[in-house]
Amino acid sequence: MSARVLGDVWPRTSSSTARTAPWQRMCYRTPNVRNPGYVASMSDFTIKALTSETFDDFAALVERNGGMFASCWCIKFHPDCAEKGQSAAGNRALKQRLVADGIAHAALVYDGDRAVAWAQYGSPEELPDIHHRKEYLATAERLPDYRVTCILVERGLRGQGLAAIALRGAVELIAQAGGGRVEGYPHDTGGVRKKNSSFLYNGTRTMYEREGFTYDRPKGQGNCVMVREVAPSTRA
Repeated sequence: MSARVLGDVWPRTSSSTARTAPWQRMCYRTPNVRNPGYVASMSDFTIKALTSETFDDFAALVERNGGMFASCWCIKFHPDCAEKGQSAAGNRALKQRLVADGIAHAALVYDGDRAVAWAQYGSPEELPDIHHRKEYLATAERLPDYRVTCILVERGLRGQGLAAIALRGAVELIAQAGGGRVEGYPHDTGGVRKKNSSFLYNGTRTMYEREGFTYDRPKGQGNCVMVREVAPSTRA
């Protein structure tokens, strides 16, 4: 299974203004997909960065899946503000504004012209409101340069390896932006595949390990902190 990455590149910055670099293209393979037939029927995916130009594709994915988790439009992890959490429409408008301002980032996985999965990432300044935050800060030796906070896969396509592709796309976009220490906070299921994957908003520890992350420490009752040092991309 391969995917091409096409992404606007943001340097690490706490500023609300983010520069973009030329579009870049690259291919990689995704191992450990549980359904070989899926590889045969959907072997080629494209990764694009979430921007104002791709927001409508992201919005269509979210709307097909009930507004994401409780119509949050994945604004839960962003800083608190007056608009946050007031309504589904308000959450959508807030997300669109943050994307336009260059302070909301994600990798979108495309099957043709349809976005079918995504992985949200950003700096701790962009995404401070993580679950178990008090415990996390009390046990943290340092903050990461980036964190991956949410992964969503189209209903009906879950369990097919798309979450791993989305995570890999986020890592590649981070590499294009200069790399750094990246954290994710997946569910530690003990390697057991759950029948209902809808609650796995950030994937599993096993998936992160397959993508080169290492276990750092527990976080809450069922999550953990996974870490990976991402080198700057050398691909042209």
